[in-house]
Amino acid sequence: MPQDAFAPAKVNLFLHIGPVAGDGYHPICSLMVFADLGDRLVLTRGGGPALSIDGPFGEGLTADAGNLVARARAAVLTLAQIDLPPFELAVTKRLPLASGLGGGSSDAAAALRLIDGALNLNLGAEALAKMAESLGADVPACLAARPVVAWGRGQRLEAAPPMPALPAVLVNPGVAAPTAEIFAIFDRLEARDGRLDPDLPRAFETPGEVAQFLLGCSNDLEPAALARDSVIGEVLTLLGEHSETLLARLSGSGATCFALCATDNGAGRLAARLRELRPGWWIEPCQLGGPWTGSRDAGAPSPAAKAGL
Repeated sequence: MPQDAFAPAKVNLFLHIGPVAGDGYHPICSLMVFADLGDRLVLTRGGGPALSIDGPFGEGLTADAGNLVARARAAVLTLAQIDLPPFELAVTKRLPLASGLGGGSSDAAAALRLIDGALNLNLGAEALAKMAESLGADVPACLAARPVVAWGRGQRLEAAPPMPALPAVLVNPGVAAPTAEIFAIFDRLEARDGRLDPDLPRAFETPGEVAQFLLGCSNDLEPAALARDSVIGEVLTLLGEHSETLLARLSGSGATCFALCATDNGAGRLAARLRELRPGWWIEPCQLGGPWTGSRDAGAPSPAAKAGL
C-alpha cells in the first residue's frame, strides 16, 4: 500500500548573513518556520521508475540522479547496506521553483523520513541528520520541519522560542531567484555590520509580538534580490499597502515574499484581494509554525484559506 509524506514550505522569518568564513561559506543565523502547505511524496513498493515528478510546478524538473530527492534516496540506500525491496517515489510539486521556500530541500527531507519509515529501516535521528547535512544547507531544518534557529551553514539547529501559529500570505510573482545568483549579487553589495544573532525572547504570545520583534531583524539577501528582480519590490510594496499586513518580507533568496497577519480571517481576506489585483501571481494564505510533517493533506485548504471563503 502506498505511503506518503508532506514536504512543507520553509519560510525565513529573518535571515542574517555574515562575511565569508575560512571554509568559503557565509555563516548565517535564521529563524525558520514551516507552512501548512507544500509538496507531497508517495512511496510505492514494486517496480517502476525510481522517481517521478508531477504537479503544478513539476514541469521542467528532471528525475535524474542530480535531483535532491534522488540523492536522498541514494544516501539512504548506501547507509542501509542491506538489500531493500524495489520501490518508487512520486513527487507532486505544489511549490514554485527557486522561490525561497526550500521546496527541493523539504522534498529531500521528506524523502529521508518517508523511506526510513515506510521500509522500517530505523536508521535513527543522528544518521538522518548527517544525511540531511550532506544534501544541502536547508535540508537539516527541513528534516526537523518545526520552528528552529539555524546557525553556521544551516546545520546547527536550536529550537525556536514557543510561538503561536502565524496566519500569513505567501506571494510569488512568477520569477525564479536562484540562490547562487542572489549570493553573488550580495557579495558585490555592502556587507551587513550588525549582529548575526538577535536577542530572542523566551516566547512569543501573539502574531503581533512576532512581527514587532522581526522589525528589528532583516533578510540580508533582500537588497540583492531586489537588485536582480524589481518585481519583488512591487510585491513588498503591495503587501505593505493593506491593513491586514503586520510585516512583509522576502523569504530566503526569494522571490517569494510573505505577509504576517493577526488572524486567519485577515490572511484569507488579504489573499483574496491580492488575487483580484494580481491574477497571474502565485498567492496562498497559510499558517506558519509547525510541525506540519503529517498534519495537512497537500490539497486541503489551510485555516487561513478557509477563512477567506
